[in-house]
Order: sequence, then C-alpha cells, then structure tokens
Amino acid sequence: MTFQQLTGLVLQASIVMTVFGFGLQATVADILYLLRRPALLVRSIGAMYLVMPLVAIALATTFNLLPSVRIAMIALALSPMPPLLPGKQGKAGGHTPYALGLMAVVGLLAIAVVPIEVQLVGRYSGQRFQMDPVVIARVVLVTTLLPLSIGMAIAALLPAVAARVASPVASAAKVLLTLGMLALLATALPAVLPLVGNGTLLAIAVFVAAGLAVGHLAGGSRRDEQIVLALSTASRHPAIALAVARANVPDEAHLGGTVLLFLLVGGLVGAPYLAWQRRRAQETPPLEVSVQ
Repeated sequence: MTFQQLTGLVLQASIVMTVFGFGLQATVADILYLLRRPALLVRSIGAMYLVMPLVAIALATTFNLLPSVRIAMIALALSPMPPLLPGKQGKAGGHTPYALGLMAVVGLLAIAVVPIEVQLVGRYSGQRFQMDPVVIARVVLVTTLLPLSIGMAIAALLPAVAARVASPVASAAKVLLTLGMLALLATALPAVLPLVGNGTLLAIAVFVAAGLAVGHLAGGSRRDEQIVLALSTASRHPAIALAVARANVPDEAHLGGTVLLFLLVGGLVGAPYLAWQRRRAQETPPLEVSVQ
C-alpha cells in the first residue's frame, strides 16, 4: 500500500466516523425535516444540482484553464455536499436537522443524478464525460448512508450506549481528519503550486463565492437555513469529484491538486461569510422551529 492510498483510507475513515457520530445524535425527525418542507427541498436541490454546474461550466469556458483542471472544476460542481458539513454548519449557527436531512437527501439523489448530469454536461459542453453509477453509489453508501443509518439505529435501540460513545467517536474522527489532511497536503502540494497564478485559483474562488451567494438566497428568510444551504452549495464531496474526474482523465496529477486547492480556497473564501453569520447570530434572538 502506498502512502497516498493510506492517506485516502485515513480520510475515508474520518468521514465514516464523523457521519456515524452524527447518526448517534440524530433522529428520524431530523432526517425527515427537509422532506416535510417541499419548497425548501426544491430550492436546495436546484441550487446544488442545477445552478452550480452551470456556474462551473461558465467559469471553465471563461478562464483559460488546463483541460484537466476544467474537468476537475466541473466534476466538483456535479458532486454533492461533503458529509463533514453538518457539524461545521451547526457550529456556525445552522439548523442541524436541515443539515442532516439535506446530507441524506442529496446523498441518495447523487446515485442517480450525478451520472445523468455527467452525460448532459458532456453532451452540451463539448467535453466527453462518463461515469459509472456503481462508483457513485459505493462512495455515497460507504461515506454517508450506511454510517448514518447504523448510528441512528444504535441511538434508537441503545440510547445510553449512543450517548456514551458519541463524544469519543467525534474526537477520534477529528484526529483522523487532521492527520489525513496534513498527509494530503504533503503529498498533493507539489501538484497545487503549478496551478497558482494561471487562473485556477481565481476561478475556484469565484465558484465558492457564487455558491455561498446562491445558497444564501435560496435558503429563504431563516438565518439558520441560509447558513446550511450556503455552505452546502459552496462545498463539494472531494471523493465523488475525484471519482468523476479520474473516470474521464485518468493518471492526471492536476486532478488531486485542483481538489486540494478547492478545499483550501473554500475555507478561506467561506471564512468572511461565517464571521458575518456569527455576528448576525449575536445580534438576533434564536429562531423558533415551526412545525409544518
């Protein structure tokens, strides 16, 4: 096993443990939150699966990007929100039931929607794209649906056990994520440096900023739901993005560099938005959750 493969396994383990930790504290009502609000569901899916791929195509054709970077950008736009987001959104003041419901719904939809969108983008962008639905299904099941379902089952059947292990699981997931990100930075940094200064950095920053704006506007009038959809629309699942990109440009070093650059730039561009939302949270009282 190579160091790069080991890094990938560590990152996947951290994601699985994080989602498992979400499941230990989630309820069925949390998962159904979004399904009970069809207008919010339609706006959420439209922002993530319709608007952002169009934004990525526009950026890929506007900026003079390397072909592999162009494919990686579009692949990122076609990928759903990462499973790590609900925890980050909750700390920022986002509505956790909405974040958990969105993660589950978007993950399920990705199995069918991502391969279809890959074909459509390939047909109308002039760039040949292909994707095996089985690969997407495997990533979504392993990193999202299975650990979330197992965690929720333990919480429902053994609530005392779930309460006792939730904190250690979360701590272990953070340690693994930190180690995995440091290893990824060390291995992929040489592929990132050539991308700085050729338009890739600016294109990614515009994509993230557009995602924050689109998600915030589509989130409606509730601040806690605006936060969730803004961060979800601006963020992407790196494992699915790499799967889509590698299926179309195998053995291309720039793919991993582009995805890593997206993660780094996403954090920097999103920081002012999070700071603004935290100030809003201090200035306004918490919102009551309405039952619909």
